[in-house]
Amino acid sequence: MIRFVSIRLLRAAITVLAVMTFAFVVLRLSGDPAAVLLGPDVPKDVVDAFRAEWHLDEPIWRQYLAYIEAIFSGDFGQSMRDRSPALELVLERVPATLMLTVPALLLKIGLGIPAGIYAALHRDSALDRGVILLAILGFTIPSFVMGLVLVLIFAVTWNLLPSGGFGGWQHAILPALTMSIGGIGILARFSRSAMIEVMGQPYIRTASAKGVKWRDVVRGHALPNAAIPIVTIVGFMVGALIAGAVVVETIFSWPGIGRLLIVSVSNRDLAVVQCILLLIAAVMVVSNLTVDLLYGWLDPRLRAGAAH
Repeated sequence: MIRFVSIRLLRAAITVLAVMTFAFVVLRLSGDPAAVLLGPDVPKDVVDAFRAEWHLDEPIWRQYLAYIEAIFSGDFGQSMRDRSPALELVLERVPATLMLTVPALLLKIGLGIPAGIYAALHRDSALDRGVILLAILGFTIPSFVMGLVLVLIFAVTWNLLPSGGFGGWQHAILPALTMSIGGIGILARFSRSAMIEVMGQPYIRTASAKGVKWRDVVRGHALPNAAIPIVTIVGFMVGALIAGAVVVETIFSWPGIGRLLIVSVSNRDLAVVQCILLLIAAVMVVSNLTVDLLYGWLDPRLRAGAAH
């Protein structure tokens, strides 16, 4: 088990370092922050002074080594716009993003998995076909289209909810729904497929033939074995929550991390963008690492395979 966990931790560290390197290089190659922040009419000596202050005039490899050294010392840089610590700016937006991502994740799990399991247990029924249809519609419609449709229905037509902005829980309903609908469809479809596959296994038929109650067969044999692929897709969804918030927060003018990322990219605020991308990478790596560890707990054969 120690070897199993060690290998996963090493892979996680390599992944985070790769994301840090990729983000650093791409941001430096995407344009000069001085030209964006200072404007086109600023004298050249002012631009040169700005570049020297932020070490943009140094070779990129030297900037990279300084960046890595600063990260490992706990310094995530400063915003080029207002000189505030980048990490502080990002952490200020975390609560707003969690107000959307946590309810969205709970809706995905609480509605998608039961719907898929129930549809699998009533295969080829009208309910099953209805779940499949709604699931396909849910994960094929882009989130920005879904958000606009929800605004049109609940804010414009029925005037039940605010169309955007940040405030009470009412303002979070439409963004959270927009973030969750696609995931509900994916989980419903995935859970249905996993349950149908498990229900066709010989040990399920054997348990039924021995007189085990159908409810006990489902709870004791089908659900635990179907949980492994479902855990995988849930792990991916957890990792992608912040990335998925970018579009939704922009649509609904929600002051979270996603919207901060859009603004920072347009302003070439390098330290803030790097900090957000590092946070997204860390969340995705931690969620995938958790899934790997759950795999090893749910299926001991994986631990044995990793030990060889």
